[in-house]
Amino acid sequence: MPKRKRNLALPLDAMAVADRLHSTAIHLLRLLRVVDRASGIGPAQLSALSVLVFGGPRSIGDLAAAEQVRPPTMSRIVAGLERAKLVRRRTGQDRRSAEIAATKDGTRILMEGRRRRVEVLAGGLRALSPSELQRLDQFAVVIQQVLQKL
Repeated sequence: MPKRKRNLALPLDAMAVADRLHSTAIHLLRLLRVVDRASGIGPAQLSALSVLVFGGPRSIGDLAAAEQVRPPTMSRIVAGLERAKLVRRRTGQDRRSAEIAATKDGTRILMEGRRRRVEVLAGGLRALSPSELQRLDQFAVVIQQVLQKL
């Protein structure tokens, strides 16, 4: 009877997997960010616009917190988006508070950018076998579950 080879692979370490995942995610986002140039607005503005499109209207302070920048920085970002007519400011009863919301043009530009990114990524994924694509889809579900726990 032939001897069976034992699997001598080392157990995976959470830190090693996290490090590889972190590096991979950064490289993927850098690659896809090149496609964003077609939108005509900068990465900070696109990111803020994304928060508004997918998360709904926000105050400058809430938007700054979501983007992890200071409110004066977010005020400048929003001013640029307003000039481009991609967001609108709604002033409440208290004139000091305002809510920022994406306009139809802002939503359209963001969604077109997302479509371009997804198309580029899909182009790379088409080279995978059906089983590799299935594994990657399962991995995406696991990553979403991990994100919910962070």
